[in-house]
Amino acid sequence: MINVELDIIQTAGIGALALIVGMFLTRRVNFLQKFCVPSPVSGGIIFSLITLILYGWFDVEVSFDGTLKDVFMVAFFTSVGFQSDLKVLKRGGKLLIIMLVLLVIIITMQNLMPMGITRLMGVEPLIGMASGSISMTGGHGTAGGFAGVLENMGLQGAGTIAMAAATFGLIAGSMLGGPLAERIIRKKLTQEQMQPIDEEIDPAMAGIESDEASPTGRTKRISTNEQEFQQYAKAFYCIILVMGAGTLLSWLLEKTGITFPTYFGALILAAIVRNTIGFVSYKENGKWENAEKLLDMERIISVGNICLSLFLGMAMISLKLWELQHLALPLIIILVSQVLMMALFAYFVAFPLLGRDYDAAVLCAGICGFGLGATPNAMANMSAVCYKYRYTVKPFLIIPIIGAMFADLINTGMITLFLNLIKNIM
Repeated sequence: MINVELDIIQTAGIGALALIVGMFLTRRVNFLQKFCVPSPVSGGIIFSLITLILYGWFDVEVSFDGTLKDVFMVAFFTSVGFQSDLKVLKRGGKLLIIMLVLLVIIITMQNLMPMGITRLMGVEPLIGMASGSISMTGGHGTAGGFAGVLENMGLQGAGTIAMAAATFGLIAGSMLGGPLAERIIRKKLTQEQMQPIDEEIDPAMAGIESDEASPTGRTKRISTNEQEFQQYAKAFYCIILVMGAGTLLSWLLEKTGITFPTYFGALILAAIVRNTIGFVSYKENGKWENAEKLLDMERIISVGNICLSLFLGMAMISLKLWELQHLALPLIIILVSQVLMMALFAYFVAFPLLGRDYDAAVLCAGICGFGLGATPNAMANMSAVCYKYRYTVKPFLIIPIIGAMFADLINTGMITLFLNLIKNIM
């Protein structure tokens, strides 16, 4: 076996190349657009298939340096922490609270069920965690973030397992959401509930996929190139500053003996900063200004998404697909069970709790999207339903809040709880 080791710069270069290839494919392949497959995933799979061919046919194993990948990962989750605005939770009302409760239930079930399956089949319980909420609700970002934790706990090939599960969930979530909502609308709603509401509707809104929780975040801004540079630079500096300070918090958390992902300190610290900075004021040009204006959330989210793309590109090229060979049957059973569970939960639990109306039906399509894939999948599912029937506002406000602000934060805490329970049992 010939080992080829690529250094930190070469790994970053190939990861960026995978991202560019994925962008090229996404623009030209309808399948990738339909199922909202991220560009670094589609491009990265091609490179991971190349390394699989090199390994299987030519006895060449390619190794990648993951140092920069981890840096980009922490930067992305820091931006997620900045999006966790508790003031939005207060304004969200009853529907948002119900959705948060449903999210906790979904995450809990996504971890309990695969652990039960692995116990029945007599396989490693960490395989269940890798194909649980880490890769389902968490998607590729969380899958890559927890891969190192799972490997340190003894699961060989954790990154490959989690990424494969996340890719399956991404496609399954897109295929499930629309048909499920269609069945709910046909079987559960009256003709009166399905009628268009008497208001002016912008049909283009149904296709919007925004990471901002507030509609004001979609407002177009006009500024000079220099202003744009300064705004993005400030956002980048905020992320780097909190990342650095977050390592101290991670160090303190590590001393508790509880297993946390490497990004957890930065994620929590960013959330604390976002929710406390509004109490601070500073003087500028003789006037007192609220410090919250220092956080340019649109740019922070943009920088975080750039880091996520680069992180995923490097994570996907590093997949060792040959490690899935002996796990094919358990993994397939777990993943099919996850899809069935999500369908039954949305139909029999989520729809009644959300109000049994048209908004609830559209939200069920969104739940399938982000519960198995990601927020863009949820938005695409809801857009497809609304395109056939009618546009409705609430789901397109609620789902981005849940997906962008709270899903990763809650999921990380729940995963950490489950992993530490497993560690104590082991």
